[in-house]
Amino acid sequence: MDKQIELLGKKVTVSLSHAAVSALSNRSKPLIAEMELYFSCLIRKKVRFRENMEGDLINVTDQLAVRFRPVMTKTCGVDYEGDEPPLTDFPIKKPESFVPHWLKIDFKNDNWIGEFGF
Repeated sequence: MDKQIELLGKKVTVSLSHAAVSALSNRSKPLIAEMELYFSCLIRKKVRFRENMEGDLINVTDQLAVRFRPVMTKTCGVDYEGDEPPLTDFPIKKPESFVPHWLKIDFKNDNWIGEFGF
């Protein structure tokens, strides 16, 4: 299933696999897919799936909402406890310039999988 949404004035195509559509229909509450663009020593794209979240959410279906979040770290390094350093929102003057063009979501082996691109 493909659906087009508007995020910060830009059109984003959200593609859901058949497995994702089926898994979403079995949920009791909506899933949130956060497209995270990470700025620090490198740039990383990651889709994080969350159960609850406040903020600027765009509904794709009754069971799926998305948001775009640029983040950064305060320092570069690899000596952090856990899998990554603490993140903070990254204040971009024109965030619409960084909004992805597409988001793909799948559900395999009881896990949500997502990717986005420009």
